[in-house]
Amino acid sequence: MSPLTRKAKVTEEFEFEKKKIKHRYDEVREATEKLTIPLEIEDFVIQAMENASPTKWHLAHTSWFFETFILDKAIEGFDSLHPQYSYIFNSYYVQTGDPHCRDKRGNLSRPTVKKVFEYRQYIDKKMHQFIDGLSEDAFDEWLPLIEVGLNHEQQHQELMLTDLKYMLGQNPLYPIYTETRRPEIESVEEIRWMEFEEGVYSVGHKGGEFGFDNEFPSHKTYIQNFKMADRLVTNGEFIEFIEDGGYQNPKWWLDEGFATIEKEEWEWPLYWVQRDGEWYHFTLSGLEKLDPNEPVCHVSYFEADAYARWAGCRLPTEQEWEVAAKQVPKEGHFVEGGHYHPAAVENDNNGLKQMFGDVWQWTQSSYSPYPGFKPFPGKLGEYNGKFMVNQYVLRGGSCATPKSHFRKTYRNFFHTDARWQFTGIRLAKDVNSE
Repeated sequence: MSPLTRKAKVTEEFEFEKKKIKHRYDEVREATEKLTIPLEIEDFVIQAMENASPTKWHLAHTSWFFETFILDKAIEGFDSLHPQYSYIFNSYYVQTGDPHCRDKRGNLSRPTVKKVFEYRQYIDKKMHQFIDGLSEDAFDEWLPLIEVGLNHEQQHQELMLTDLKYMLGQNPLYPIYTETRRPEIESVEEIRWMEFEEGVYSVGHKGGEFGFDNEFPSHKTYIQNFKMADRLVTNGEFIEFIEDGGYQNPKWWLDEGFATIEKEEWEWPLYWVQRDGEWYHFTLSGLEKLDPNEPVCHVSYFEADAYARWAGCRLPTEQEWEVAAKQVPKEGHFVEGGHYHPAAVENDNNGLKQMFGDVWQWTQSSYSPYPGFKPFPGKLGEYNGKFMVNQYVLRGGSCATPKSHFRKTYRNFFHTDARWQFTGIRLAKDVNSE
């Protein structure tokens, strides 16, 4: 091969890589906007609680992310579409500037929804121009940040759905986001217990593909013999806990948990409703009769922990969960399935089921750094590390999680009283507990 031919081949391969990342960029951005198709214009602005942001804000914030961490840094004198967008669409990155009050995002009728979509189009155009103009060295430098931005946007796709559900769930009309059907079964089999041997295991991200900073580094950990339930806890099983007085008996609860349910007057999971002695729950398809065979969801850490104690079990550690998940194919009810709600277990194999998708599974592990943890460089260092206190780790993804975004090493985290996410329960126990 002549030097000219070799150079042309290298150039062709480089241009192909740029086309690939632009295609992925477009896919992710289009997927975000596709989620807004069922909405009325009034739905874009409402904020029903501090933790649930308006859809309009999510659309703008994910664009702000590309502008702030890529375009504004890489392009000298970058011309922002509006000088105050950097303030109102910042979330919590105080090193980039003072963010607008989180609990007042729903007060912003302006910029309009139309203007926010124009902002997205502006950023998309600038990102395409930016990628097209990159040299090979610059491409290698900026590609990791582009990947962070895309995975950040996929996180917000999930948040858009969960935040929308919370907003719609406050409406006594129980509005329908979109009508879907989920698989139905007559009954679920009793839980089977999968046993795992004690030993030293590697957990955490090994590299080679994208991962958030909190997934690194891969490291060794010692795990005792344990058992993991082969499926998730169902609505029907959780009803047994309720009917046994589970929410009234402090025996099963952490002290802070029992104080929380008394203060908040919780009697059952979020979105559950009792009518004429029957159970219903609000879904993104509207108010539905509760299916006892579907996984229980929208429970806090406190509720998951109390149920586990009542059942004579415990929650798994995140290390146990990851070890158990290693040999399980990454299949499940993710957002691409279009159910927008966890579905009943469909197969009767002898292994672990419902490990991925459906619901984020609470673990008993506090959210803390792995040994040797290093945050993202620069101002992106605020992404995960500063939240490593007073929260618990969840694993597995949910019915609102994009499959292409999820990894077995993915560490989600929430406060102990959080319920608006699709959070559920998988049980574990010590081998010597029987």
